[in-house]
Amino acid sequence: MHILQLCPRVPYPPHDGGAIAMYDVAAGLVRAGHRVTLLAINTPKHRQPADALAHLGPSLRLVLVDVNTDLSPVKALKNLLFSRQPYNVERFMSTAVGEKLLEILRTDKVDVVQLEGTFVAWYAELLGRQHRQDFRVPPLVLRAHNVEYTIWQMLAGRETNPLKRRFLKTMADRLEKFERRHLRQFDAIAAITEADADRLRALHCPEPIVFIPAGADLARLQANPALAPQPRTLFMIGSLDWLPNQEGVEWLLREVWPAFHAEFPDVELHIAGRNAPAHLLNLKADNVIVHGFVESAPAFMQEHGLMLVPLLSGGGMRVKIIEGMAVGKAILSTRLGAEGIAVRDGHDIIVRDSPAEWLAFLRTWARGEVPVQEIGANAAHTATEVYDNRRVVQRFVDLYEQLLLPAPAGTPAHSSPA
Repeated sequence: MHILQLCPRVPYPPHDGGAIAMYDVAAGLVRAGHRVTLLAINTPKHRQPADALAHLGPSLRLVLVDVNTDLSPVKALKNLLFSRQPYNVERFMSTAVGEKLLEILRTDKVDVVQLEGTFVAWYAELLGRQHRQDFRVPPLVLRAHNVEYTIWQMLAGRETNPLKRRFLKTMADRLEKFERRHLRQFDAIAAITEADADRLRALHCPEPIVFIPAGADLARLQANPALAPQPRTLFMIGSLDWLPNQEGVEWLLREVWPAFHAEFPDVELHIAGRNAPAHLLNLKADNVIVHGFVESAPAFMQEHGLMLVPLLSGGGMRVKIIEGMAVGKAILSTRLGAEGIAVRDGHDIIVRDSPAEWLAFLRTWARGEVPVQEIGANAAHTATEVYDNRRVVQRFVDLYEQLLLPAPAGTPAHSSPA
């Protein structure tokens, strides 16, 4: 098969959850013998050269379109006053990308178009407007990395600054309207968690809505026996320009760390992630070390002890949890952080929600009363059995083959906008 994958950024290098999820599917499809054209918006923030994915071989063609998606206060204010589109989606709407998408479909035989997330879902409507006189629109699959509006609703619900809360609520409302309209225009949706599949059905998105988790390239995540964790260390890792991650770090440092550090002053907390805001990079807190971007997430994980995921807002799946499991880490997460991952509290992960619960567990860990090696070994086993990328890619292939079966007579090619 020939799959056209439309991405809101170049998914390389695979350092953060979104890039990993997109890259591993593309690489897995190529390794399984399929052909992939990856059309990517080349953003200033994640800019890559034309040969960025050449290492995947000739069966993958990378097509780049430069688009300035940088945040702009002026453009954000203009959007707020004069547009009905959510600003964080409008930044990815580009005539040039649409023209390149149509050009590829006119000049090459494509079996399936997979659009990676809400930020590029608008292009499904562009394809739906075509009269199909010069080419046939293939089946359109949305890979729903998140149900975006729910994230902004959660952020708005906890925001205490009234102006910021109003802005977040406006974005949440616009995103909900956008997702209700545009996510109905696909032939199938691949939800990254069962919970998100239920949320998508509540939006009256078309069936099939199938659950296909993010996978892990286990070859890339082999534990290095030469790396031993530093004793008495906790760590967090994730993109620090993502608002839910910032919220989680600030919650941990405000609600949990001061009391824990007062009792166990020898324990260190290490925080890593790309694009950390200045207030985190310049953080002044005892025994808290902010590393910023690290070249190898698996190595960083193995060099430190207990992994923390204090996520309070969000959707989709935390790919970094899957990576941590694959390298055998014991992980303390909120219930939302572990949502959609096939784990059991106390077996291959620890799940706690309130600051008091986190503090109680961390005290137990600091006293050496938590079987971290056993939990980490169970986590590695779960990652191998459930989240091996080869299994995930095969589920995508099964979905594509289902869509390519002849449709019953009279079935419309695509759903109409609401």
